[in-house]
Amino acid sequence: MIRLLIVDDHPIVRGGLHTVFAAEPDIEVAGEAANGREGVERAAALGVDVVLMDLRMPEMDGVTAIAALRESHPSIKTLVLTTFDGDSDVLPAIEAGATGYLLKDAPTDELLRAVRAAAAGEPVLAPAVAGRLMGQVRKPVRAALTDRELQVLALVAAGASNRRAAAKLFIGEASIKTHLLHIYDKLGVRDRAAAVGEAYRRGLLT
Repeated sequence: MIRLLIVDDHPIVRGGLHTVFAAEPDIEVAGEAANGREGVERAAALGVDVVLMDLRMPEMDGVTAIAALRESHPSIKTLVLTTFDGDSDVLPAIEAGATGYLLKDAPTDELLRAVRAAAAGEPVLAPAVAGRLMGQVRKPVRAALTDRELQVLALVAAGASNRRAAAKLFIGEASIKTHLLHIYDKLGVRDRAAAVGEAYRRGLLT
């Protein structure tokens, strides 16, 4: 018997999912939770095998809850069920430890198969999600930033204008603009703010 916890902030969604799973002889709905924090607490208390987790919820979001469960109860499998399939949703959830990622428009039989697979420790991905992950893997590795580009980026991160950065490095403003264009290309971003954020994410700036 697979013990399942349904975590979603919409009562109607929880009720519909409960009805679907309650009809299965090998799945028991052990409980429900309305947010991530409640989900983490109930998953532990109820001794469930699989948590069906929404992502965007009050108090504690799904990604944070997934990471908390992986840390405290690594044997519990978490299966994301959400309406969001963007890179900013999929990648953090998988990195946090989700066993699978499904969209709420999935057919009932696919959802049932996913829960059973998750309970067995098998990864499950919606086709659209699998495509996104493959796209990330296939992205070309970009060239590393040069020392000068890192200097320019550090000054930009500190709030320096192009003119100020040029003065600090004893080069022309045109050179700063050229360095920034190279930085944007290598980091796969379009502007200064995104470049700084991506540099921090990659550990290029501390």
